[in-house]
Amino acid sequence: MGYFTLRREGDEVASIWRRPAPKEPTVIDPKGTYELVLDPRIIRADGTTSVSIDGFSTDGTRMLYSVRDGGPDEVTVKVRDLAKRADLPDSLPWALYASVEFDKNATGIYYVHRSRQTGPRFTYHRLGTDVAKDTVLFGDGLKPTAFLSVATVKDGALRIYTVGHGWARNDVYVQDVAKGGAPAVIAKDVAAHFAPQFVSGRILMRTDLDAPKGRIVSVDPSHPEQAQWKTIIPEGEDVIDAFSEIDGKLYVTYIHDVAHRVRAFATDGTAAGEIAVPPFSSVTLRGAGKGKALLTVTSFKQPPVTYRVDLATGERTIYEKSDVPFDSASVVVEQVWYPTKDGMRAPMYVMHKPGLRRTGDHPTLLTGYGGFALSLLPRFDALSAVWVEQGGVAVQATLRGGNEYGETWHKDGMLLNKQHVFDDFQSAMQALSDSGFTKPARLAIRGTSNGGLLMGSAITQRPDLFRAAFVGRPDLDILRFPWFPTANNAPALLEYGDASKPDEYAAIRKFSPYQNVTKGTKYPAVMLMQGQCDTRVPPWAARKFTAAMQAATTSGLPVILFYDMRSGHAGGTTASGNIATNSRQLDFLLRMVGDSAR
Repeated sequence: MGYFTLRREGDEVASIWRRPAPKEPTVIDPKGTYELVLDPRIIRADGTTSVSIDGFSTDGTRMLYSVRDGGPDEVTVKVRDLAKRADLPDSLPWALYASVEFDKNATGIYYVHRSRQTGPRFTYHRLGTDVAKDTVLFGDGLKPTAFLSVATVKDGALRIYTVGHGWARNDVYVQDVAKGGAPAVIAKDVAAHFAPQFVSGRILMRTDLDAPKGRIVSVDPSHPEQAQWKTIIPEGEDVIDAFSEIDGKLYVTYIHDVAHRVRAFATDGTAAGEIAVPPFSSVTLRGAGKGKALLTVTSFKQPPVTYRVDLATGERTIYEKSDVPFDSASVVVEQVWYPTKDGMRAPMYVMHKPGLRRTGDHPTLLTGYGGFALSLLPRFDALSAVWVEQGGVAVQATLRGGNEYGETWHKDGMLLNKQHVFDDFQSAMQALSDSGFTKPARLAIRGTSNGGLLMGSAITQRPDLFRAAFVGRPDLDILRFPWFPTANNAPALLEYGDASKPDEYAAIRKFSPYQNVTKGTKYPAVMLMQGQCDTRVPPWAARKFTAAMQAATTSGLPVILFYDMRSGHAGGTTASGNIATNSRQLDFLLRMVGDSAR
């Protein structure tokens, strides 16, 4: 049987369904006739509790699944007897988990538990026993600032452990489970990233060690020491974003000026062609049987569409297409380069209707992120599409702190360099005015999470450059972040900096938005959005920032907070709730900078 989550039209939340497993990949029809396995509305009728599939026993009779009650990062893991359609008494209590899977006989569960107090541990639970007596197999000594993931490969004979220390470096170990013994080090205490995959008896690993834009190396699990690594794909001009082995070849996805390219190589690294990708788009590629692959493409103009590709001929046919009523022919996307404060150049994507004249008077919506080595690539965004349909200009800025130009670009926007991200965003705002797209009175900005911090910095540092902002689930008091008692995001201290350290305090004090609200300032209109159940970002930061802004501003423009008691960073919002939130955001920003605001 094939199992999947699906939210049908009219449902507030996705359920778990199943169907007979197809012989080759086939599209799931939202209106198809499938068997319902688990409806989360049985747990909570309002649709704010969600379920997700973690894994199955080898014989297919049992399923591991997670229950998320509202929006916290924490979940409860349960075991379901699929024949009896009932849960077993065993469960993993409400906590942070990763790499959850059954053992070979489904008599126990392997899992990573990440504790705020002690850090992550790879653990084994035998069904029918007390969870408090579970056995820790790996991770002793790891700190709360670490992440841990475990991949079991080669039919259970090998385990690959990846330990992340923030977003700038990680360690990798391999363990021969069949032989026993301690894990062997592949990479440890090295200031670089390592992303391993087990491919045809060897470990292929993307790394930026001695290659800021990435290279792919081959590691023999029996001799994993660095001296034995072999470089298969060397570093090039573009950033290596991902790779996969399909039908005996390596397909490498590169980032070239903030858009994807896909190149093929023989397993020894010899060039073997390229898969054509539309300009200004991002893609994912996966195997789909002998000689076939599924290529998913999206862009600012194109909702996700998946093609079935014949790898020998390059012929492609539509496999699945998003049903979005958007006329892409009526939209133009251009890439505009802007100068940064310190003399660098960075691109931003600008989307608008054809024939736009740069009169400097168009309602413009600018977004950005800039952090955690996350690449902000072309993607279809419904809110931006509606904005352009209304005659506006939608812009996505590339900022330091991401991985669009490799690890050097990332590090130039983290820790003591975090202000570079904010400077870049402010330079992008200035450039939009200088180039005639808009002016401050017609410019709105928006961002969420780390992007919410970006918005907070723009509000407190350059309120003169724009008129309205949407600030979603934000980090706004970075100075107090180390003392947030229920934070799950201790690793973020390795990206933002830790104000409990004197040498990092001074830099954080200069940019932390809450501490830089100044009374008597004419601040822009601001709409904040947060959920009470957020355990990644402190909910009180949005509350007190709102209060400080309301007390300080003299512009007469509104400062409001939309606050939900069930949601958080990880969800807890129904489908209609998401639509309502986006509608409020769009309505607020258009009221402030749209034609009616003139």
